[in-house]
Amino acid sequence: MIKFVLPLLIVCCCTNHIAAQKNKPVIDSLEKLAGEQKDSQLVKIYNDLTWEYRLVNREKAIAYGFKAIEQAKKTNYPKGLAQAYNDLGILLYDQEKYDSAISFYKQSGKIREQLNDGLGIAKVYNKIGIVYQKKGAFDKALENQLLALSLFTKYKDDIGISYSLNNIGILNQNLGRYDEAIKYQLQSIEIKEKLKDNYGLAGSFVNIANIYKIKGDDEKAADYYNKAIGISRSIQDKEYLANALNNIGALYLKKQKYQQAFASISESLQLRKDLGDTKGQVSCMNNLGLVLQQQKQYDSSIAVLKAALKLGRTAVNCLPEVNQTYLALSTSYEALNNNDEALVMYKYYASTKDSLFTDNLSEQFAELETKYETLEKEKEIQRQQYVIAQKNYWITGIVAALLLLSLLALSYYRRYKLKQEARMQQALLEQQQQAAAAVMKAEENERQRIAKDLHDGVGQMMSAAKMNLSAFENDLQFSNTEQKLSFERIISLVDESCKEVRSVSHQMMPNILLKSGLANAVADFLDKIDQRKLKVSLHTEGLNERLDENTEIVLYRVLQECVNNVIKHADASQLDIALIKDKDGICVSIEDNGKGFSPNDLGEDAGIGLKNMQARIDYLYGTIDFDSAPGRGTLVAIHIPVV
Repeated sequence: MIKFVLPLLIVCCCTNHIAAQKNKPVIDSLEKLAGEQKDSQLVKIYNDLTWEYRLVNREKAIAYGFKAIEQAKKTNYPKGLAQAYNDLGILLYDQEKYDSAISFYKQSGKIREQLNDGLGIAKVYNKIGIVYQKKGAFDKALENQLLALSLFTKYKDDIGISYSLNNIGILNQNLGRYDEAIKYQLQSIEIKEKLKDNYGLAGSFVNIANIYKIKGDDEKAADYYNKAIGISRSIQDKEYLANALNNIGALYLKKQKYQQAFASISESLQLRKDLGDTKGQVSCMNNLGLVLQQQKQYDSSIAVLKAALKLGRTAVNCLPEVNQTYLALSTSYEALNNNDEALVMYKYYASTKDSLFTDNLSEQFAELETKYETLEKEKEIQRQQYVIAQKNYWITGIVAALLLLSLLALSYYRRYKLKQEARMQQALLEQQQQAAAAVMKAEENERQRIAKDLHDGVGQMMSAAKMNLSAFENDLQFSNTEQKLSFERIISLVDESCKEVRSVSHQMMPNILLKSGLANAVADFLDKIDQRKLKVSLHTEGLNERLDENTEIVLYRVLQECVNNVIKHADASQLDIALIKDKDGICVSIEDNGKGFSPNDLGEDAGIGLKNMQARIDYLYGTIDFDSAPGRGTLVAIHIPVV
């Protein structure tokens, strides 16, 4: 049996001395320049110092970031201010202070929007998406990554496109859409290979390997992990190297290659300690605990897993890893027959597992609890009770599943029925609208036909008759004055008939409505009213442009009906009409000072007239209201919305 040592659990607290030594000359030079510069140049130096101190001394890096913000505000240098907010967001992300990181990124994004910096905005969306992914808010993460991809594509930034594709691939993986995730990762890899972006390739190789690992294609997963390891070592990138080593270690563990698994995972753990990556450390320790567990070194496994649990509980983003720590501890305690601790750890595991898996957890928890309660009973009784418990569980499970399926079926049926009713109602409304439109169209066509027949047929014949009679007047010999007067009355009657035919024709389909629009047509119609009997006031506003033909015709007919009702029934001396078009629609008011009426006391014929007006206005999706009472006149208010 392979013996593994536990000193790997000692947490490294030292800073990255190699990075410090490498960056020291640059930092010294920048700090010297900081004392000599001012205005925007000082902001740039503070931002450079923030970045250089990032991996050396984060406290100093953050301090310089805030100095950059203060100086940028003082000198009104928005570009430097946006960069300072951006760099502080990265530092807070490194410290796993995700909400604060998002806040700084958003402030950077607002300034970049004011500067019209499209690529800068895209990079901010990309970073915010990464933070939301770390927080497990995959919907918000995907939203931001798609926004970033759209902008990178707009500005033809291949590097940005490749990284957004990579991140969207990871999110699809998180959401369980593995084929989509592979598609995005392959697109990202293709671009990065053209750009010879080894750093980006290392990340993409790790990500696509993770997907193949989940899908169970261990051969492809191992191939991509090895590619990532090779590139990461060549470019000395600890983050991707640590990720690839830990995951390929898990593959070795699955194949029972314990020495290789232990070596890879241990190297990954040390790298993640150097990076200060709490989440990664807990993941590595979990895998080391499983290596020891499968080697039956249960005490060592428990020690490693306890250290993982202690570290993971202090972090805000380690819930999935801590959940697996509880499960691994439960298994190790059970192997040592420490069933009390096994049950406690399993309860912690069940309480932290995602709600989507609650039913499955309940099954496993009931099984473990039943096993624990029957351990001290006789073997035969334990077996029988376990069989009974299993049968009861299956019966309960089947009944619950049938009940759930019934409820789902009932819910689906009700939703389906409601949708069908809504569709039928919509179809009925559409049919009613079509029928109303068809009736009004037919009515207007018939009006036009009759008006044309009156004008071109009867009107022309009457005019010809008048001309012929007038021609005969000089040829006729009247025996007396009375005969001549009779003849002249005949000609006058023919002339009045011509005018009446022309008037009826124009009222049925006035040419001025077709040629000059609603306002002019209404004015022309009102001009024909005898002002001595009924004074008419017309106010129009906002009707400089023509309305839709159907709208003009419907409003003209309704106005015509209203005015005729006033003339016939109201005994009014004053009529005020207003036609106003604004951004909300068209408002029409017709008000008289006549004797008024009670809408509830109208006869059948009068009710039909009002219903016809209502039907016409309904056709335009408008409203018409009648406000009247005996002795106080009538107000008709119409509103047609803008379509």
